[in-house]
Amino acid sequence: MIRLDHREPVPESLRGAIIALGNFDGFHLGHQAVVGAAVDWARAEGRPAIVATFDPHPMRLFKPDTPPFRLTTLDQREELFAGAGADAMLVFHFDHELAATTAEDFVGVLLAKHLGAAGVVTGIDFTFGRGRSGDVAALAELGEQYGVEARAVSPVAQDGAIASSSRIREALQSGDCETATALLTRPFAIRGMVQHGDKLGRTIGYPTANLALGSYLRPSYGIYAISARLPDGRVVMGAANIGVRPQFDPPKELLEPHFFDFSGDLYGQEIEVAFHHFLRGEEKFESLEALTAQIAADCVKARALLGSPA
Repeated sequence: MIRLDHREPVPESLRGAIIALGNFDGFHLGHQAVVGAAVDWARAEGRPAIVATFDPHPMRLFKPDTPPFRLTTLDQREELFAGAGADAMLVFHFDHELAATTAEDFVGVLLAKHLGAAGVVTGIDFTFGRGRSGDVAALAELGEQYGVEARAVSPVAQDGAIASSSRIREALQSGDCETATALLTRPFAIRGMVQHGDKLGRTIGYPTANLALGSYLRPSYGIYAISARLPDGRVVMGAANIGVRPQFDPPKELLEPHFFDFSGDLYGQEIEVAFHHFLRGEEKFESLEALTAQIAADCVKARALLGSPA
C-alpha cells in the first residue's frame, strides 16, 4: 500500500485513478460500501483505486477543544483500506489552506489537474469546499465540467438504523461493544506503544501493558474482555481497565490490558487492543485485597466470554 500526500505530486502510475473520497474514520459498513464501489469501478476499467482521507480531522481545525473522538489512526486506516483492495491511501492534509479551497478549485485543480482522477465515489452526504459549499450534486456538475465522473453511494442500514461513526461512538461511550463491533465489522481497537508504569499490577499478580489513549475516543471507563495483537503477530486474550484508576493516587488515564497465560517484555513495542465485551464500570475498593479479588472475578468472566480456557 502506497501512502500519498495531497500536497505532493502523484506518481504517474496512479494517475487516472478512481478515488473513494471521505473521512472514513472507523471504516464502518457505510464506508466499506463507498470504498467497495470505488474498487469495483477501478477494477472494471483497469484503473488504480485510491482511498482518500483527511488528517487531521476537520473538526480539529474548526473546534480544537473538542474531546478526543477518533476511532482509528492513519496507520489503522491504511491497513483497512489495503484489505479492502485499494492500491493507495491519499491523505488530504487538512489545514487553513485546504479549508479555504473553493468547491470548484477542489474539483478542477485538486482532483482533476493535480491528482489526475478519472472518477470519485462518495457517500450521498459528502460535502466539500470552503464553508462546505459543495455537495454531491455540485460534485457531479463540476466533475462533468472537469472530466471527473462522480458517483454517490447510499447509506447502509444495520438493525434498522444508518451505520455512522457517531452511532459507533455513542455505542462505545455506553459500553455497548456488540453494536460497535457489528457496525465496524470488527471490534473497536486502540493501538499504541507499551509504556512503563508504576508496575502495581505486577505486585498483585496481574501485570499490565500500559498504553496512552492519544486521540482515540474514550469508551465508557471500566473493565473489558479484550484481545490483543502482539508485535510478533500473536493474538492473546485478556481483561483490561480503561480509565483513571480510582484506586490509585494521582488519577492517570490509561488503557491497562492484562493478558491471560502470557509472559514477556512488551515495553517500547506497539500492540493493538480490541474491545469485545464491557464487564463493569470503574470503581474504588476498600482495600487492595478487595480489588485483587474483583480482578480475579473479572478475569474469570472475561475468559468465559472470550472462550479462553482457564
